[in-house]
Amino acid sequence: MDGAVTAAPETGRARPAGWGGTLKPGGRIASVAFHGIEVLGVDVQVQTASGLPVFAVVGLPDKAVGESRERVRAALASLGLALPPKRIIVNLAPADLNKEGSHFDLPIALALLATMGVLPGAELNRYAALGELGLDGRIAAVAGVLPAAISAAQMGLGLICPAEQGGEAAWAGEIEVVAAPSLLALINHFRGSQVLRPPEPKIALQEGAALDLADIKGQESAKRALEIAAVGSHNLLMIGPPGSGKSMLAQRLPGILPPLEPAEALEVSMIHSVAGSLAGGRLLRRRPFRDPHHSATLAALTGGGPRAKPGEVSLAHLGVLFLDELPEFPRSALESLRQPLESGRVTVARAAAHVTYPARFQLIAAMNPCRCGHLGDMTRGCGRQPRCGQDYQAKLSGPLLDRLDLAIEVPAVSASDLTLPPSAERSADVAARVATARAFHHERVKRLVDGTASPTSSAPRCNAELDGRWLEELAAPDSEGRRLLGNAVERFRLSARGYHRILKLARSLADLEAEPQIRRVHIAEALSYRQLQAGP
Repeated sequence: MDGAVTAAPETGRARPAGWGGTLKPGGRIASVAFHGIEVLGVDVQVQTASGLPVFAVVGLPDKAVGESRERVRAALASLGLALPPKRIIVNLAPADLNKEGSHFDLPIALALLATMGVLPGAELNRYAALGELGLDGRIAAVAGVLPAAISAAQMGLGLICPAEQGGEAAWAGEIEVVAAPSLLALINHFRGSQVLRPPEPKIALQEGAALDLADIKGQESAKRALEIAAVGSHNLLMIGPPGSGKSMLAQRLPGILPPLEPAEALEVSMIHSVAGSLAGGRLLRRRPFRDPHHSATLAALTGGGPRAKPGEVSLAHLGVLFLDELPEFPRSALESLRQPLESGRVTVARAAAHVTYPARFQLIAAMNPCRCGHLGDMTRGCGRQPRCGQDYQAKLSGPLLDRLDLAIEVPAVSASDLTLPPSAERSADVAARVATARAFHHERVKRLVDGTASPTSSAPRCNAELDGRWLEELAAPDSEGRRLLGNAVERFRLSARGYHRILKLARSLADLEAEPQIRRVHIAEALSYRQLQAGP
C-alpha cells in the first residue's frame, strides 16, 4: 500500500500509484491482491479491438484467474448478454505481480460491462471490487473482504463485494459498500432500477455456553496453573496419564480469558478473512481456540502451500493453540514453533516471495509421561521403565521446553475425587479474578506510559509480552526475591530466556494478589512451575 498518491480528476479522490493511478472512464476498475494480510492494489483493464474473437487474461494470472474467462462468459450469457465478437484483452496491472484467487471474476466482469456500455465506466471508478461469479450470475463469497475494505477506505474508494460478506466489509468504517447477491442486481443498482441497501456490521453469534471448570473434579493444582496462565497469557505444558483431564482443562481456558478488545477483534478477523474462514462475514468476538491433530504438517502449523495461506499459529493469533499428544507431532513442525513463540509472527519463505503473518498465540500443550502413558504407576507395570519415558520425552528439544513458562504434572483422578459433588467455583468466578489481575496490569502500564514522553516499545497487552524496559520497570523483585532467583540461576543453570520468563510468571502471580512488587513467595512459586535440572 506504500507509494505515491495521485488525484483522480473524475472523482477528486486520492489513489495510490499501485491502484493504476488516475482511473479514466471505460473498462477499468480497481481490485486487490494479497501478500499475507497486506493488500496490494490491482488495476483491472479491459480493451476490445478488431480481430478474431478471443478472450485473453494477461498479467501473471494463476489457474483460478485464467478460468474466470469461462465463468464471466457464462454469467453474462445467463443475463442474455453475449460477448462482443472482437479481440478482448484483460490486463491485470501491475503485470509483474502474481494474481491468485477467484475474486478477480467480478472486477473483470464489471470492467467488461463498462467496455460494452452496459455500465457507466466513470461510476465504477469510485469502487474497488472482488467476488467470485457463478455460472448463473450469482456472486459467491471470497477470502479477504475485510482487509480489502479497510484498504479501499484508506484510498477513498468504495467496495463492491458479495452480499453475504457485506457485514464484514462494513467494519472498515467510513466506506460505501455495495453488497450484491448477483451480477444482475449490481447492474440494476448502477442503472438506477434497483437500490441495494448498505449492509450493517455483523458480529459472530455466540455458539452455546463456554465449557465450565466446574465440570472437572479434582485437579485443583492444575486449575491454579491454568488461572495463572490466563492472567499473563503464559505457555503451559501438562504432563499426565491418559484420562487425567488434560484436554478438558485446555478446552476450558477460553472460558476464563477476557474477550477480544475491538481493535483485537478486527486484527484477528482480518487473518481469518484472508484464510477464508470468517463464517458469514461476521467479526469474531471470542478468542480463537485451535487444536490441530498431531498429524499436522509443518505447513499446516506455520502456514504455506501454493498460496502461502496462514497456518494454525496465525489462526490462533491472540488466542490459544492447543497441541495434544505433543511428542507425536513431527519434530520439524514442533521446532518451527520456536520463532513465533518469541517474535509473535511467522514468516513463510518461498523462492518468489516472503509472506509474514501475525502469530502471537498462547501455547497449551499436553502429553503422556511415556508412550504407554503409565510411567511411575506401580499398578500398571511397564517393562521398559524408565527408558520408555526418557525416549518419549526426548522427542521435545530443550529450546522448545525453555519457551514454556509452566510445566505441571496432572495426576490420575482418584476414585474419591470422582464421587465428590461438582465444584462450587465456576469458570465465571475464575474469569473475574483473571480480569481483575489483567486490569491491575493495564493500570500499571498506563501509569508508566503517562510518566514518559517516548516509550521505548509498544505497550504490552499481557505479562508474557514484557521485555526490555517494561520488564525492568514492572517485574523487578524485592531484595529477597532477587537473591532467590540469583541462586536458582546458578544452581539450575537457567538461560537468559528462562530467567526472564520466571520474572514474567512471578509478575502474573503478583498481579493476582494486586501486589505492586514481586516478592520472594512469587519467585518461589514461579520456579516450582519450571522444568529445572540441577547442575553438578
